[in-house]
Amino acid sequence: MQRRQFIAAGAAAALAPLGASAQDAWPSRPIRLIVPFPPGGPTDIMGRTAAKVMGEKLGQPVVVENKAGAGGNIGTDAVAKAAPDGYTIGLSAISSLAIAPSLYPKLPFSVEKDLAPISLVGFTPCAIVAHPSAPFNDLKGLIAYAKANPGKLSFGTSGIGTSTHLAAELLQSTAGIQLTHIPYKGTAQIAQDLLGGVIPLSFESSLTTTLPNVKEGKLKVIAVTSAQRSRALPNVPTVIEQGFAGFEVVTWFGLIGPAALPRPMLDKLAESWKVGAATPTATAAFDQIGADLKVTSPQQFGAFIRAEHERWGDLIRRLGIKLD
Repeated sequence: MQRRQFIAAGAAAALAPLGASAQDAWPSRPIRLIVPFPPGGPTDIMGRTAAKVMGEKLGQPVVVENKAGAGGNIGTDAVAKAAPDGYTIGLSAISSLAIAPSLYPKLPFSVEKDLAPISLVGFTPCAIVAHPSAPFNDLKGLIAYAKANPGKLSFGTSGIGTSTHLAAELLQSTAGIQLTHIPYKGTAQIAQDLLGGVIPLSFESSLTTTLPNVKEGKLKVIAVTSAQRSRALPNVPTVIEQGFAGFEVVTWFGLIGPAALPRPMLDKLAESWKVGAATPTATAAFDQIGADLKVTSPQQFGAFIRAEHERWGDLIRRLGIKLD
């Protein structure tokens, strides 16, 4: 018995340094970064930017994998269920990290138990965009038309439970109007259908795909939902400026990993984004989509997620929003 105990103890002692050295050597191969929305949208652009600058700091490629669906929940769930070895991380958003827990009765992951916050990455103001044929040019006109035609005015968003969906629900409740929601899997298809007149209106988390069309007069922006005007559209008034005090909705994005990710890896990932975010590459990419670049510690991001969860949970319950 003593001999077996001695052998077991020796084996454990021999394996302990191996685990430590494996972490010290990390990363020794490419890292996968899951983006839970299709290519071309703000999440994808942020993800690819983060992948490039973080990979340069970490000394290994960071490869983006788009895994869209369910308002970002499918890709976020993939991160939650990944091995906590530092080789799978994700760039998730407000939809999955703060809204979904209060909106979906059976979410396949727990934000608190299954995910490790790494850092906030950025914010984008939401915008209400219309086809040029829409019989209104401002929020007052939109509301008047919607009241005269209840339920006939349809709008697209990047999915059920996204910040744009909640922005539309909040506007309907505040203004006393009824619109028809058409959820998409991402922003690129919304822009195409809006240009083609398939839908007359959209609530968008970024003007990445529509800004060029707005500048060419092919689309028009009714309002932005942030507290301040967008740097990309300085002439477009906010919802607050158009008569709705306190109305503020922005979309935020952040880096996450599996919950059991070792702390040294977590800190190294956060540091790689902090360094990468200060590069001209990151600044230029975020300016291109009108986004505000953000950097936080894992602890700060965790506290931010909890506060946002409470805020959106209260709103969902107050408005009685339910999934169809």
